[in-house]
Amino acid sequence: MREIERFDPFNNRQCRNVRNALSENFKKALEQKKMRAVRRVAEIFLNDPLPMCVKTYIDWRLTAYEQVLTDIRRRKLDDPLDIAFAIWDRRLFFETHEYLEQHWMTAGGDDKKLLQAIIRAAGVYVHLEQGNLTGAKRIAAKALAVLKLHQDRLSPYADARLLLAKLRALDPMPPTLAKTDGPVTRSLSRRDPT
Repeated sequence: MREIERFDPFNNRQCRNVRNALSENFKKALEQKKMRAVRRVAEIFLNDPLPMCVKTYIDWRLTAYEQVLTDIRRRKLDDPLDIAFAIWDRRLFFETHEYLEQHWMTAGGDDKKLLQAIIRAAGVYVHLEQGNLTGAKRIAAKALAVLKLHQDRLSPYADARLLLAKLRALDPMPPTLAKTDGPVTRSLSRRDPT
């Protein structure tokens, strides 16, 4: 086994395979509200010799996934954006992207545009984590254009102005987005009749 210095899914196949398998099974964990699927795949990887950075990544992801599930249960979240921001706030940007992508694919109109912009915003932080400032800047420009237009739709879920400011600055310290003022009873596709 060749030791690698850092977890880099862009340039290392093993890292990419671990990231993708964990993320895919995390989506199952979100559906089932249980960690069983993700723990099973993690055990498969951990049974083989792994570089320390990969083991650390797996351990960190398992802990963060459990925290997300706890947040969802505690706050009784069911709206896709609320769940996405609970994932985001645990700094699981790739998983935020993966989770929202399934909703983006079935959305339409402004909902689709907003979801794509949030997916791109998560992508900015995926690139910043890897030190890819050029990629982050390119994706941030696309996300900002749409988020700026739809910040009123985003505001019930998250501090849109803070997200816009962080993306404009390419601030490597991501904002906390979830509004945590109790159980949530809104929906991206439901409209307030008033």
